[in-house]
Amino acid sequence: MLLWRAFSATLASPILLLWTRPILGQFLSQSSNDSDLTTIHSPVDGNITISFKTPPIGTCTTVFSTQKQYTGYIILPPYTLAPIQQNYSINTFFWFIEARNKPETAPLTIYINGGPGSSSMVGLFQESGPCQVVEVAKGLLGTQPRQWGWDRSSNILFIDQPNQVGFSYDTRTNGSLNLLTGAFDFPPAGVPSNQATDSFLNGTFSSGDGNATANTTTIAAQTVWHMLQGFLGAFPQYNPGTRPNSTTNGPVGVNLFAESYGGHFGPSFASFWEDQNMRRKNGTIPSNSTLEIRLKSVGILQGCIDDLVQARYYPLFAYNNTYGIQAISLTDQQTAANSFLSADGCQQQIQSCRTAVASSDPQDEGDVATANQICQSAQAKCNSDVQGPYYQSGRGPYDITHKAPDPFPPSFYLDYLNSAEVQAGIGAMVNYTESNPTVQKAFLQTGDYERGNEISQISYLLSLGVRVALLYGDRDYVCNWLGGESVSFAIAAQSPSYSPFYSAGYAGIVVNSSYIGGVVRQYGNLSFSRIYDAGHLIPAYQPETAFTIFTRIIMGTDIATGKPVDLSNFTTHGDANATYTNSAPASPDPTCWVRNVANTCTNYQKEMIRQGQGVIINGVLYDKANDWQAPASSISVQAGMPGTVPTSMTASTAAASGSSGSTASTTESVATGVYVATGTPTTTKTGTASRGSEASFLAMLGAALMAAVLGNLYD
Repeated sequence: MLLWRAFSATLASPILLLWTRPILGQFLSQSSNDSDLTTIHSPVDGNITISFKTPPIGTCTTVFSTQKQYTGYIILPPYTLAPIQQNYSINTFFWFIEARNKPETAPLTIYINGGPGSSSMVGLFQESGPCQVVEVAKGLLGTQPRQWGWDRSSNILFIDQPNQVGFSYDTRTNGSLNLLTGAFDFPPAGVPSNQATDSFLNGTFSSGDGNATANTTTIAAQTVWHMLQGFLGAFPQYNPGTRPNSTTNGPVGVNLFAESYGGHFGPSFASFWEDQNMRRKNGTIPSNSTLEIRLKSVGILQGCIDDLVQARYYPLFAYNNTYGIQAISLTDQQTAANSFLSADGCQQQIQSCRTAVASSDPQDEGDVATANQICQSAQAKCNSDVQGPYYQSGRGPYDITHKAPDPFPPSFYLDYLNSAEVQAGIGAMVNYTESNPTVQKAFLQTGDYERGNEISQISYLLSLGVRVALLYGDRDYVCNWLGGESVSFAIAAQSPSYSPFYSAGYAGIVVNSSYIGGVVRQYGNLSFSRIYDAGHLIPAYQPETAFTIFTRIIMGTDIATGKPVDLSNFTTHGDANATYTNSAPASPDPTCWVRNVANTCTNYQKEMIRQGQGVIINGVLYDKANDWQAPASSISVQAGMPGTVPTSMTASTAAASGSSGSTASTTESVATGVYVATGTPTTTKTGTASRGSEASFLAMLGAALMAAVLGNLYD
């Protein structure tokens, strides 16, 4: 937990004014939001129900209006996970977006955020999805296409999991959410006497019952496997195992990308799915009512994979990193390092946890109290003594170069997803929350983080021929790249055929003709990438680099250059160590997102909200109304809203329906494709250059689309 500076300033701001639509303080009517939903039983498993719809155009504005989208729920009835005691319904929310180019043959990527308890709408709207939320006017938000969205090269499925995370739910329950504390009240409660009404909102949520969600990664893996059985059965056209003109299903070749706690989710989910494939073959589970989910690649972004390997690097990174920032003193660094190794310290307690789980809870169901307590204590010990000293530094946990609280990336999407129009458009059954404390607590109570079997799971995946890629931004503290690099070596050590990984060198990742975005060590199907100038949410910091690496991973090419290679004997060449250093950028000024108080608001700003002072415009707290700056006028033609088509997309529709090959290819060249290096840039450009290119992309896209329209008119 971050430790904020004490509030001491005197408030003299005017009374709070709210410049935005009424949001989240609303009870959702199931009948109104499911009026145009399509509901079917899974062709694969009749016990699974799929309820979905196509969101109105502009809800998530894509580059091409021809890209289909589906949102909805995969509904698992109680006891689907038997013999696990699942006596509750699981309603898992998904958002699917077609690839920009040839979706009928494009790969399928499943994207999962971490937490545990964090919504994958973070990934969709803040990182790698096809659209991002922007201000259109005062009180009005919309979406515009993202240049380097991963739909540029893949069909992509975002999943809110475990149960109760994001838009997912067990039982729809009316309650109250205190934005200042993040606490829920069921049933709805009155506003605290010392708090302004705008920070205490009524709405419809999950039940908040800790027994109605997964409490270990292993249980979460089983849930998502069943969910995918439902999705792929309902949408066979996106099942890579379905071949053109074929009436039978082959193995489903999919890519799984997971972030942060996804260092646990990714390996566990993938290995469970592969185990299910074996059970189908040996008859343990029926093959005629299940689909084989065969993985092509697993990508882990900024993964916290194994604390036994990674925890020792917290004090080292805090004191000695490539940005020259000493966030803790040498004494604190040495004390924390000793705490990891000391008798009954972090390391020993993790080992005790794993011994207890192996002997008393081998199925990892989190239902053995003694094992849970040992593992929970280990996690508390490591967090407080080894990881914890950094939080006294006043620096952000997700970017060591930023002061806390950290406003990056922007959080407009939180207000957007809680607008009545958007929720009706996507068929949401509950109001949206970014993180779910019930799920966090459930995983904490079993000490899931320290149970750890992920490195051996990754080794297992490599033995099956699955590509495994580890990606780490070099500014993140909480899952830092030094620990990630150590994990990559630990994986190689458990994989007998991967000993050459140790001698592979670091090659520069050539992102475009003038930019090296990081370095990669790659041998065969295993790779580790250090991404320059990126914090925890890599695609938000370096979208072009993240997309380029992602696409090279799913294509099975050389990650450094994008060139085709034979991965059975491929190795990178270069320096033995990733030694590049850089200067820290200026820390951004605080921006208080009222729906993200804990991570973005100072104590002064929190007190303003509590006392009803200041002005809230589009979800951001300002001292006064004229502090807000209107967006550029061009945004109004680039941004869509539910049911409203932006001018740029209108042009793309005309271009797509035209017959001019030359103009259409001009449009595609702006919005599709991945760079393949023909040489190495002589200089390395770093920092925020790739983020700043979004505006120029929209301008180029608009020009290309308009040229396509004009070309069609004169053909």
